[in-house]
Amino acid sequence: MSELRVLIAEDDPELRRVLRRGLAEEGFAPETVGTGAELLARIDSESPDLLVVDIGLPDADGRDLCQALRARGIQVPVLFLTARDALPDRLSGFDAGGDDYVTKPFAFAEVVARLQALARRAGADGVIEAAGLRLDPITHAVSCGSSSTPLTPTEFRLLARLLARPSEAVRRRDLIRAGWPYGAIVHENTLDAYVARLRRKLGALDGAPPITTVHGVGYALR
Repeated sequence: MSELRVLIAEDDPELRRVLRRGLAEEGFAPETVGTGAELLARIDSESPDLLVVDIGLPDADGRDLCQALRARGIQVPVLFLTARDALPDRLSGFDAGGDDYVTKPFAFAEVVARLQALARRAGADGVIEAAGLRLDPITHAVSCGSSSTPLTPTEFRLLARLLARPSEAVRRRDLIRAGWPYGAIVHENTLDAYVARLRRKLGALDGAPPITTVHGVGYALR
């Protein structure tokens, strides 16, 4: 895995130091800020591959920050840090556009594992090319020939899973595991809705392969 840039927004100075030192030792390239304003000011210049955001920042709710970033078209995967472990709190983080969460206090190894999983799911190791499609983790877009279209983080992960074995059927449960973090509540029609969105986006690209339904199994890109 290439060195991944991680921008950490955490107001506790000691925890910032621990995260920065530990992630650097694990092969990441971490930078830290202490407020939401600093995160918004540095996001463009830092161009991170991953974000670690404390929900309880002194000047902003991390979920509001995530929504603001998504509204600006910034689709970098977000790992929330939170002391709130109630189900509604966790679900609100996903609704805000977050990709995963770790509750405080946490084991540092869990943060590393979840960041590595987010990087794999988001294709942060590099461009994915298969079946005539090109998935770019920097722009979070899929292209075919000279045409391209942007993807949400979940759409990106689902399409990356389908492209891992083009033309082969991918089971619904495997797509759900690829698209959503462990513990997320994903209803049956949620996956279908996302696949329908991907179909529309691929249908607008010249020569892109369709996503077909494999009854009783899942979906395939063929």
